Amino acid sequence: MDIAEVAKRSGVPASTLRFYEEKGLVSSIGRQGLRRVFSANIIERLALIALGRAAGFSLDEIARMLGTKGNPNIDRELLVDKAKELESTIQKLTAMRDGLRHAAVCSAPSHMECPKFRRLLGLAAYGAISRDGKGKLSQKRHSNKT
Repeated sequence: MDIAEVAKRSGVPASTLRFYEEKGLVSSIGRQGLRRVFSANIIERLALIALGRAAGFSLDEIARMLGTKGNPNIDRELLVDKAKELESTIQKLTAMRDGLRHAAVCSAPSHMECPKFRRLLGLAAYGAISRDGKGKLSQKRHSNKT
């Protein structure tokens, strides 16, 4: 199937397919004129890449799991670690959501007088909740050891 057909069926732009090929995530099996041609399993491989991206894996991590021989070798420990990371993010986001909802309806005269809002503010000031440079919610871990 040529690159235009792959792009049409998968919804992945041709430019992304070329980029994925440069990164070693997919490989063409040849050319039809100037167009790259891919094997039939490209759609499944693109679905695996999409699933990995949705779960928060980097392209390098995905490339290692997909391998080069067409048979994915998914690192189960990496999956467990990512699941733990997602669970932590879910807990932080749930707490943030609940705090914001409370602050929105809090009867305190000012948000600055709302204990729950002040607690969120304190966590943010302390750095316990923040956004990393990539826009992801992160939690800094501080040790009590001296």
